[in-house]
Amino acid sequence: MVSQEQRRRQLAREKFLRQQQRRTDARRKARVRNSVIASVLAVVVIGSVALYTTDVFKGDDDTKQNAGAEVTPSASAPSKAPDPCEKPAEGKVKTATWKKEPELTVDKSAKYTMKLATTCGDIDIALKASAAPHTVNSFDFLAGKGYFDHSKCHRLTTNGIYVLQCGDPTGTGTGGPGYTIPDENLKDKSLKANTYPAGTVAMANTGQKHTGGSQFFLVYQDSQLPPSYTPFGTVSESGMKVLKKIADAGESTGAGDGAPNATVVIDKATVTKS
Repeated sequence: MVSQEQRRRQLAREKFLRQQQRRTDARRKARVRNSVIASVLAVVVIGSVALYTTDVFKGDDDTKQNAGAEVTPSASAPSKAPDPCEKPAEGKVKTATWKKEPELTVDKSAKYTMKLATTCGDIDIALKASAAPHTVNSFDFLAGKGYFDHSKCHRLTTNGIYVLQCGDPTGTGTGGPGYTIPDENLKDKSLKANTYPAGTVAMANTGQKHTGGSQFFLVYQDSQLPPSYTPFGTVSESGMKVLKKIADAGESTGAGDGAPNATVVIDKATVTKS
């Protein structure tokens, strides 16, 4: 039989063992906790150092790049040449159209000239009334109605053929007066070897016969074209200088066929008989 003293000692020993176990468990948990904390701190410290280091070099690189950008112009943004032409006169284009070609009233024996007062300079054109009476008559009619006034020359070609195209109040290349005129003067002696010489003014068309309307083109350099476009005028020497200025400014697409970079607007078109 266990005495009271033995029972007390046994309970004391069990209590001691329990306390030791709790302390052992506490030390183990502390070691694990401290290990985790140390690992986290190590990651934080290393990350902070790496971030600091990265930011320092990145900032240094950015500073160097920015410094270089301040000194070196961007090669991808070349400066555009200044517009060689003046601002257009105030006014709006006409939108009127007509159902049929105007009555033929031109005097085939007289001399007619057309003056295009453009934003880039005056372009004087000697018209061929005797060889292209329907065309000259139509231009006399349209100019008298103010049809060309304030309209843009919407197309410049600088590759293959060399022309400035005008005569469309809509500026889209699809506009016209509502009527068409017959092809004329396609055997003009100036058209040699399928070439429209520099200075020629001719009618644009749809590619089909007798589809000319109001659009025309001015040739600023000899151009290979089939004789399908009515030649009805010749640009003066001073007018050719204006065309050269427009051509030298180039066109907008860079592909050789687009809107001229120069702001070419016909402020006023006038046909005069002499």
